[in-house]
Amino acid sequence: MAEDRQILSSVRNAARLLMQFSAKDREFGVSDLARRLGLGKSTVHRLLVTLASEHLVEQDPDTGRYRLGLAVYDLGAAVATGLDLHEAVMPSMEQLRAATGETVQVAVLDGREVVYIERLDSPNTLRLFLEVGRRNWAHCTGTGKLLLAYLSPDELDALLEGWELPRITEHTITDPERLREELKEIRSRGYAQNREESEIGVVSLSGPIRDATGRIRAALSVAGPTPRMDPLLDRIILAIQEMAAEASRRLGWKP
Repeated sequence: MAEDRQILSSVRNAARLLMQFSAKDREFGVSDLARRLGLGKSTVHRLLVTLASEHLVEQDPDTGRYRLGLAVYDLGAAVATGLDLHEAVMPSMEQLRAATGETVQVAVLDGREVVYIERLDSPNTLRLFLEVGRRNWAHCTGTGKLLLAYLSPDELDALLEGWELPRITEHTITDPERLREELKEIRSRGYAQNREESEIGVVSLSGPIRDATGRIRAALSVAGPTPRMDPLLDRIILAIQEMAAEASRRLGWKP
């Protein structure tokens, strides 16, 4: 009973409202939801306006009907990342490290930054010292550029608007139009390269990890000192594409 007293009816109603949406029922009007929930139209309207302010739902400007917003998909991606990604990528990461002898990482996009969520260190004495949870700018890393390349045009426009791309090294891309051109090339060839754009003497290559819907959820990368990476670039690119595809298949992706 004490637990019941701690439950907020407004939050419960908002949760019930969100759960009405499904693959079959993608859009609702206020009246439809009020009838399903057994609530008054004014109450449902207030719930929808509140949820829309947090991007959990969005309203079609032509029909006035509501559908799930992008924030819901972000939440779903976060759940999938936490529950599935580790198991899906670890076998590929181990094979990639064995094949290349270099540091292997997995990163996800967070706004204008990438966050490294998995890492296997190189067995070489001379290796990169990187930490799980480390952040870096997206525009100057292989993982970041790859993830930016697969954003929708609207998402990319919103991210680049007002963004003065920081120069990290002399090789960093700081011109937004030049970055756009590189992102087009990345999407066309299916992998990204960072040649000393975030750290002098370091090269990285990245490939996309997809979920069951085909959406890019993360980037798999190999990074190492330029003198060791350069002679093996073609071989590493093929290995990354193969291992990223394997990790994607474990997440349910079917080419």
